[in-house]
Amino acid sequence: MLKKVLILTMVFMCVLGMFFMFSNADSEYDAVIEQHDDPELVQMRESTAAKLEGYVAAYGSYPYGVAAAILNVVRIYSIPFCFVGIALGSIYQYVIGIRRLDVRDRGFHLIITFVTILVICQILPLLFAVIVTGWRS
Repeated sequence: MLKKVLILTMVFMCVLGMFFMFSNADSEYDAVIEQHDDPELVQMRESTAAKLEGYVAAYGSYPYGVAAAILNVVRIYSIPFCFVGIALGSIYQYVIGIRRLDVRDRGFHLIITFVTILVICQILPLLFAVIVTGWRS
């Protein structure tokens, strides 16, 4: 019984301490943000808005432009993500899989999965552009 009371008291003190710590840190953080207007963030926001306006102008409507911008970002960031997944699958298949066959199969399935994701993420923006610009005009 004493252990439960002690544990409950410790948990209550930790939660109470986190509440006061985060409430003070939040007000300090807001003061720092108000003092410093970061020009890099403003420039990044403006460049992203300009790219989005370019996509909207190229595709002729806002929903198609946003979809094209999102597909372009997915296309760019899928390459390193899938290469890491393929490398992980290769390690499972060829290094760890020498001793254990179930891990070898898992590595093979990881490689196939990440290659499939990579192909889909690279072809999907092209198909979207062909379908939207070809069928709408």
